Amino acid sequence: MLKHIIFDVNETLLDLAALDAFFAGLFGDSRLRTEWFLTLQECWMTNTITGQYQAFGDLAQGALRMVAARHQVEVGNDQCQALAAGIKSLPAHKDVHQALQLLKDNGFVLIALSNGALEALQQQLEFAGLTDCFEHIMAGSEISQFKPAAATYQMVAQRLGIATDQMIMVAAHAWDIAGAAQAGCRTAFVERPGKVLNPIGTQPDVIGKDVQDVAMKLCAGKL
Repeated sequence: MLKHIIFDVNETLLDLAALDAFFAGLFGDSRLRTEWFLTLQECWMTNTITGQYQAFGDLAQGALRMVAARHQVEVGNDQCQALAAGIKSLPAHKDVHQALQLLKDNGFVLIALSNGALEALQQQLEFAGLTDCFEHIMAGSEISQFKPAAATYQMVAQRLGIATDQMIMVAAHAWDIAGAAQAGCRTAFVERPGKVLNPIGTQPDVIGKDVQDVAMKLCAGKL
């Protein structure tokens, strides 16, 4: 049974709905939080495809300004800084703490892997009370790459001294599942609300309605 599990952080473990009040206050519509995060994903995917690298925090602010321009709303540095602070203050989804503890109790080695900067990731996990759940905390910023680039998953494998096929990537994003699988990892998809798989894309080895469901399946030897 595979013992090394990598977790995506934003949306998979942490609840971005905590940012809804910020977006409602700025735009009058909390639903623009989803538009912003999709725009942010577009920005880092563009970086990855074109071989560029800009810091996650800069891209997050750039995406906010793009959404603001799209909706003809003025955004200044104060709003950008408020968003940055909000990203570092996200709570964990309610199922996460118990699920991670279950995996640790069953001998799994847990790794957090984010597209954000390493320092910001550490602050996020500390705020959410998850730091002690992970034996390793890593970020794409350490090699100037974003998931789903293969190099991000390979970085984890190299540091652990194992092959990528000895790792399980857990994520609520189809693109993360596809990237990890292409790099050789096994995968588990978390069906957070609104998150779906591409029916003609890479399919995960395990699917769960939340992290607790995935954890129970992994503990039962599904991989």
